[in-house]
Amino acid sequence: MTAAFHPLANTPVLITDRLRLRAPEPSDLAPWMAFLVSPRGTWHGGGPEHGEGRAWRIIATMIGHWSIHGYGTFIAEDRATNRPLAAVGAFFPANWPERELGWSVWSDANEGQGYAAEAATEILRHCAADLGWPPLISYIDPENARSVALAERLGAVREHGAPTPHPDDMAFRHRVPA
Repeated sequence: MTAAFHPLANTPVLITDRLRLRAPEPSDLAPWMAFLVSPRGTWHGGGPEHGEGRAWRIIATMIGHWSIHGYGTFIAEDRATNRPLAAVGAFFPANWPERELGWSVWSDANEGQGYAAEAATEILRHCAADLGWPPLISYIDPENARSVALAERLGAVREHGAPTPHPDDMAFRHRVPA
């Protein structure tokens, strides 16, 4: 008899008013891929010029991150429809100065609905209360005005001079939610 191995079997599920934050599943591949090959995906290492191969590798990295670190990017799905809306979570690859809170809302139609803020608030709470971590940081390209606005709306404060993974990134330190 052989045992089945599922690398994300022990991933926590976090619940908010509107969202279920869960591990990535195979059914997420199509909407996540569509996001990463769109112009919206440019802020996350994708974009139309890079194609599906690069998008697939980005998704594989996010999924593998869970196996390596035991934490990572959650898929935020609508609790009423079970439709995946966004990817939000902690990310800490080898060249990052510290754990980052990152987010991506997968479609223009879901932008501005508060999904990323709702998910990020719960993940900040989870990281502080359940994992005992200090406040996370977000690294944001200065041209990504929507992410800068979200970081500020979440109460993050810009840390000038903080080390960043990319030379032009800005660093925003989050506070621990009450």
